[in-house]
Amino acid sequence: MPSEMELMLEGYGLTTAQILYRLPDHRMLLQTYVWQDYDLAPDFPQMKSFLKFWEETLDGPLHSVRYVHRKLIAPNEWRALQGEFILH
Repeated sequence: MPSEMELMLEGYGLTTAQILYRLPDHRMLLQTYVWQDYDLAPDFPQMKSFLKFWEETLDGPLHSVRYVHRKLIAPNEWRALQGEFILH
């Protein structure tokens, strides 16, 4: 499993989804679930995989999904530096 830094350097960003779903026994009531993972925009394969799992496995049918995505670091913002500071 790659580290978070490796994922960010490969173009992944943090994706947060607010999932509203209907309760299985009370279809008129909505419940909220928050999902967060590193994902690739604009296709969002991780989020789509999770939502597919939800629909195939869980009883609460999805109502809606709202999400935000933010790249935390881009490859051009990262520089490897070599050096040493000696104090005192």
